[in-house]
Amino acid sequence: MKPHRSTLATEEAAALTALAETLADVARPHALAHFRSAGLDADNKHAHGAGFDPVTAADRAAETAIRAHLEAVRPEDGVLGEEFPPRPSQSGLTWIVDPIDGTRGYLSGTPTWGVLIALADADGPFLGVIDQPYIGERFLGGLGQARVTGPTGTAPLRCRAARPLAEAILFTTFPEVGTLSEAAAFARVAAQARLTRYGMDCYAYALVAAGQVDLVIEAGLNPYDIAAPLAVIEAAGGIVTDWQGGPAAAGGQVIAAANAAVHAEALALLNTAA
Repeated sequence: MKPHRSTLATEEAAALTALAETLADVARPHALAHFRSAGLDADNKHAHGAGFDPVTAADRAAETAIRAHLEAVRPEDGVLGEEFPPRPSQSGLTWIVDPIDGTRGYLSGTPTWGVLIALADADGPFLGVIDQPYIGERFLGGLGQARVTGPTGTAPLRCRAARPLAEAILFTTFPEVGTLSEAAAFARVAAQARLTRYGMDCYAYALVAAGQVDLVIEAGLNPYDIAAPLAVIEAAGGIVTDWQGGPAAAGGQVIAAANAAVHAEALALLNTAA
């Protein structure tokens, strides 16, 4: 029988959590080696004029290091990463990796990119790490844990208690959000929120888990963009769904909310006809 989160023994759960942190440790030096370095350049995955989707040497080096470590210690687990072809799972468990989430921010020298590592079974992600090597912050959630470790020590993660959307802080990465209709739906929510901010990539999701932000609403995501944030936020008591209130692990349209009340308010506006 393939392992499932509900059948994991305490020892195995602890070992998987420790491995998730080790993978973040393995990626850190490769990410930091290139950050704010002179001459850092990026290839465009959309080389024929369909926008700018950058990938750097740091993305490839960090994911290569993560994959090599997994091959050495858990070769039967699957791997789904952004930069290289997937490795099918033989164990029922799959590691989902975004070696640098926020490569545009990375290229710009901002410290709000991160290394995303998640572990999923047939029901989706259940363990996640959002790691920011430059700041030295690590947000971990799942398997009974929800904590952040950083320059000021270790603290529990807990999403913000319910308050009206009119008092909420809302984030998204790109002002244009997605298609014209998706942008219009986001604008309906933003018009009701107290404060709307842009450009934080995975760090915005970490702030939801930390109780600083009420909502993140995005579109056009891939599974490796949302798997780790989903696990971390759910472990901290929040909610992550698609814009219809269904599962979000596949990506696409995603709403991450600190609690059920603000989730419901935002969801209603996203699905209100213009």
